[in-house]
Amino acid sequence: MTERARKTPGRRTLLGAAVLGTAALGLPAAAQAAERGRGHGTGGRSLRDLPVPTVIGHRGASGYRPEHTLGSYQLALDMGAHIVEQDLVPTKDGHLVCRHENDITGTTDVADHPEFAGRKTTKSIDGVSYTGWFTEDFTLAELKTLRATERIPGNRPDNALYNGRWAVPTFEEVLRWAEKEGRKRGAPVWLYVETKHPTYFRKLGLGLEEPLARLLRRYGRDRRNSPTILQSFEPGSVQRLARLVDTPRIVLLSGPRERPWDFVESGDPRTVADLVKPAGLQWMASFAQGIGPTLDLIIPKDASGRLTTPTTLVRDAHAKGLLLHPYTLRNENSFLPADFRRGTDPNAYGDVFGAYAAYFATGIDGIFADHPDTALLAAADRAGR
Repeated sequence: MTERARKTPGRRTLLGAAVLGTAALGLPAAAQAAERGRGHGTGGRSLRDLPVPTVIGHRGASGYRPEHTLGSYQLALDMGAHIVEQDLVPTKDGHLVCRHENDITGTTDVADHPEFAGRKTTKSIDGVSYTGWFTEDFTLAELKTLRATERIPGNRPDNALYNGRWAVPTFEEVLRWAEKEGRKRGAPVWLYVETKHPTYFRKLGLGLEEPLARLLRRYGRDRRNSPTILQSFEPGSVQRLARLVDTPRIVLLSGPRERPWDFVESGDPRTVADLVKPAGLQWMASFAQGIGPTLDLIIPKDASGRLTTPTTLVRDAHAKGLLLHPYTLRNENSFLPADFRRGTDPNAYGDVFGAYAAYFATGIDGIFADHPDTALLAAADRAGR
C-alpha cells in the first residue's frame, strides 16, 4: 500500500462513520436533527436558515442503496443529511412516483416480468430517443408489482445486494414517511422535490405541477417556510409551481450550451450560458429562491478533466439574492475531477474530501451528494477552519 493509498479513506471507513451517525461530527444524530429542524415547518426557520453548506442526499443515499427507495431515503436521513431528494414522474393513472427517469429499464426488475414484455417501446423524450419501459405506460398497481434495482451496478456492485428489497415509492408514501420520521425525531424532515420532463408529461395530459401542489397542500408543505424545496430543469415548471404554492423553489441548470426543454418547445433562444449572466439570474430571482447548477458551472474543467479557475457564478448569484445548491459529488474516481482521482480503479474512492474543499471554498450554499456521510464530514472540516 502506498503512502497516498493509506491516506485515502476506503468505502468501509466512510460508511462506518455513517453507521456511527453524526456523532462523528460532535453530536448524536437525534440531537443534530433537532438542532437543524428547530422552528422549521409551519412557523419558524426558513430555507435560508439551513446549515451552510447544506448537505442534500442525492436520490437518498444513492451511493449505498438503490436510488429513490425508502431504504435510500432512510439511510440518508439516518446519516444526517439536511435534505433528502425525490425526483417525480407520473404513472398512467396520474400518481406521482419517485424515479430519476420515467424510463425504468435500469432501475427496476421490469425486464424480468414477462407479463410486461409487450410494454417495451421506443420514445423520444426531450429530443432524445430511449428504448425501454416507461412509468406512464403502467398503472400504479402494475408498477407496484415491480422491485427497485441498482442503476449502476458496474460502479456500485455492493448496492446490488439490495436489489428487490424495495418497491417504487409514491411521493405520497414519502410524505407519510417524512411525517412519521419528523414525529420520531422531533423535527421536520426536509425534502427536495424535482419535476422531471414536465413539458413532455403535460403534452400527455399528465401534468406534474397540479397533483404535486395538491399533495403539498394536503401535507402542509405549501407555505413559504415549509421544509421543502421544489426544483426543475424547466424554468416554466418552477414558475407554474410558484403560482400554485409558496413552497421555496430552485431552478436547475445543466451545461452552458444547453437550453431548457420548455425553451426549446416555446422557441425561447436562451441557453444556460444566458441564464447564468446577471440578467438571467435577475429573471430567475423573480420566481425562485436559488439555482442548482452543475458543478462545472462553478469550477470548469480543462481538457484533461482537471479543475480550472472558478467562475463568478457564486458571487453573481448571491448578488441577486439567490442560493446555490450545485450537483452532484460522488466518492468514486470515475465521477471525480481528474486531480482528485487516486489509483487506477475507477470505482475506488478518490480524494473526495479534497474535491469538497475546492467546491466549498467557492462559497456555495450546499451540495447534492450520493454519499451524505462523506459530505457531512467535509462540511464539518469546512466549519472548523
